[in-house]
Amino acid sequence: MPFFAIFIGIPFIEIMLFMSIGDSIGFMNTLLIAFSTAIIGGGIVRYQGMETLLQIKSGLNQGSLPLNELFDGICLVAAGALLITPGFLTDTIGFALLIPPVRAGLRAIIKRHTSWIETNNGYANESARRRHKRKAMILSTSNSKKSPRKNKRSRA
Repeated sequence: MPFFAIFIGIPFIEIMLFMSIGDSIGFMNTLLIAFSTAIIGGGIVRYQGMETLLQIKSGLNQGSLPLNELFDGICLVAAGALLITPGFLTDTIGFALLIPPVRAGLRAIIKRHTSWIETNNGYANESARRRHKRKAMILSTSNSKKSPRKNKRSRA
């Protein structure tokens, strides 16, 4: 049943919307709106995507699992795919996914219906947090014990 809705229902709705909007404002204006939403949406997706990528990188550098940012990234990929698909229904859904409060609401619904793990600053459990901390301590002590290299070029 979901495949029917995706591959038959949505294109049918898109064609009907395109025809009715085309009758109201004209065919060329309808095409102009369809292409401009793809261009404008692509720019917004690119900007928000880079911001989200930097937030993910920052969270990983701090040693936490940035689940919220990863979810936002998935929503932005979906928004980009919907915005480049010609049609008014897909553009509406795509632009809705670009709005952070909409993504937060969608995230809250998914968290309520799944087992979204978000404890111990992004670690699944306490032992995972301790293991990461221990590994970081070992790496920091092994780096401090290394002797500084002598530069062969400086003896000239």
